Amino acid sequence: MSTVVKTAHGEVRGLEVDGVHAFLGMPFAAPVAGANRLRPPQPVESWDGVRNADRFGASPPQVAPPESAGTEWDTTSTGADCLSLNVWTPDPGAARLPVMVWIQGGAFEISSTAAYDGSRFARDGVVCVTINWRLGADGFLYLDDGIANLGLLDQVAALEWVRDNIGAFGGDPGNVTVFGESAGAMSIGTLLSMPRAEGLFRRAILQSGAAHHVLPAATAALAGRRLAEKLGVPADRDALAAVPVERLIQAQAELAAEMAAAPDPERWGEGLVPSMMPWQPTVDGDVVPAPPMERIAAGAGAQVDVLVGSNTEDWKMFLVITGELWQIADEMLTGPVPVQGRRSLAAFGLPVEEALAAYRSHYPGAIPGDLLAAVQTDWWIRIPALRLAETRAGANDGAGTYMYEFAWAAPGLGAVHALDVPFVFDTLGKDARLFGDLLGDAAPQQLADTMHAAWIAFATHGDPGWPRYDLDRRATMRFDVDSRVVDDPRAWERALWEGIR
Repeated sequence: MSTVVKTAHGEVRGLEVDGVHAFLGMPFAAPVAGANRLRPPQPVESWDGVRNADRFGASPPQVAPPESAGTEWDTTSTGADCLSLNVWTPDPGAARLPVMVWIQGGAFEISSTAAYDGSRFARDGVVCVTINWRLGADGFLYLDDGIANLGLLDQVAALEWVRDNIGAFGGDPGNVTVFGESAGAMSIGTLLSMPRAEGLFRRAILQSGAAHHVLPAATAALAGRRLAEKLGVPADRDALAAVPVERLIQAQAELAAEMAAAPDPERWGEGLVPSMMPWQPTVDGDVVPAPPMERIAAGAGAQVDVLVGSNTEDWKMFLVITGELWQIADEMLTGPVPVQGRRSLAAFGLPVEEALAAYRSHYPGAIPGDLLAAVQTDWWIRIPALRLAETRAGANDGAGTYMYEFAWAAPGLGAVHALDVPFVFDTLGKDARLFGDLLGDAAPQQLADTMHAAWIAFATHGDPGWPRYDLDRRATMRFDVDSRVVDDPRAWERALWEGIR
């Protein structure tokens, strides 16, 4: 059964399955080829007749996912017509249903909406939207030429489409929640600070990512020059836009391999060695006017309710899937950064001996790889989440701030990065496309019920069901088989990283 909806650019025909209406692969911006390559998103052209919206659109051009990656990364169909989105709604004829817009992760380099099924949200009265946005150098190349952060501008363009069109699908453009994980959450942390995104969403959920991951302009420009050198072209936008997409992606992969082999901060610039992500948002002075946390501390995003959190062992996953967890030795943790890169605690700005003693004290009997995983979890995820919550709670601006920690441990892995996502989407199952390979045989459905309901409650009225985060109690919902609120569960990490992260 199909349903036709009229958008601002023309009519679309979706499909209906089990009472949920889905509209897939709808363009929100023009194809990013020709004159639009490496340029800000341009308006989509209107069409006559009815456009079929019954299958996902192309994914953005991107590097190949790691061999150890799961089935959630669909890179079989990529193309310049990648700026599309998908909508699931319980009823296009409804009025003012809450809207949730998902921004997926993937280190700003790999991404696909095809694995994210929004039908469970629609089943429960929410209009769910998933979006594509440009990745890698296509999305985050910086050349100091007045154009920057194209991936973020794509996200803004998608949110503007939601503002202008979601009412036709039964949604309320005045009650939009952005939610995302990893690089998606880092994007949202930046969107909170961006003038161009102001007013496009009322609430924000940041899962395993916050507002710290941006590059200084000088570092981002250095990455752009290194890419141009590898391609043998001038470091200007027209020259790089003329490079075939496949060659640009190959050069990105080669650059990443060079960085991993020789992680010298002198070569790669400030702040790049710990993250090893040359393609991420840049503080360009325009799209991103200043470091997001500075803007947030000054009041940016103060009117937006925020739910932010992390997974207990977020970064352990990356050390497990590469096999590195069992190869880390004590001397690597204390070694020089130009040799050890982000295996060295010094790469993260920590006083090495003091920090190592603290982590050993709180993780007695842990192998060196587990200690490194804990440090990287804190640097990447937990401390940025805490700093965002602390900054907003300290401002006491009236908008709600809520904190959580996802603690359910998958067999043989722990509570690792991305494990929370199928619980939020309520798509459990060992064979499920969305991170199903992480779940094992006994993922608890009651935990999915709890988290999915909390996310919907927050999106509906701004309260997920536990106390706000404040500087007296620091209430944190700990999601597990038996979920409960705990007070200030990460006090020692906050103290250790004070003034560092």
